[in-house]
Amino acid sequence: MGVVTKRSSMTFFSDPSSQYSHRVRIVLAEKGVTVDIVDVDPDSPPAELADLNPYNALPTLVDRDLVLYEPNIMMEYLDERFPHPPLLPVYPVARANSRLMMHRIQKDWCGLVDQILAQPSAKASDAARKELRESLLATAPLFGEMPFFLSEEFTIVDCCIAPILWRLPALGIDLGDDKQVKPLLKYMDNIFSREGFKASLSDLEEDIRS
Repeated sequence: MGVVTKRSSMTFFSDPSSQYSHRVRIVLAEKGVTVDIVDVDPDSPPAELADLNPYNALPTLVDRDLVLYEPNIMMEYLDERFPHPPLLPVYPVARANSRLMMHRIQKDWCGLVDQILAQPSAKASDAARKELRESLLATAPLFGEMPFFLSEEFTIVDCCIAPILWRLPALGIDLGDDKQVKPLLKYMDNIFSREGFKASLSDLEEDIRS
């Protein structure tokens, strides 16, 4: 392992196209954290990244001597390190429910997104595209119950959902405009209009909907 130069500020090595990097960038933007965001081509990572991260993977967050390389751990660390505004509930039961919801998003949706983006024209991706669309439509009514996803306040769960919804055009998924999907479309408009969300977008992500 090479010698890692100590940093005086926070640095975030980010894949500008990845939903996992995006969720961390949303947290950083919502918190107003001063951070040096380094966009990295995942196919050509800098040598420095291998010195910092044993998996040479993205995203990677460096805060002085601390190096984190799992996005959900990064988000929770940032929420504790910069407590305002809070993105996880105060009470243990509510916090556990938020973490469980993050787990379900990972299990039910994130893998499908990754599969589609990896091989968009493959037959298996057509099945994944159909499964993801049907799952989002089945969940759509839940988005109308509260201003944010099952919450009165913007939370870390929204930070996980928003990158997926933003990528729907790139995934080849059209939700339509039936009555059933309207709560989800309203939620998307609400999230995408947030200053923190807009500030989180990389140039590549902005192009998805331009």
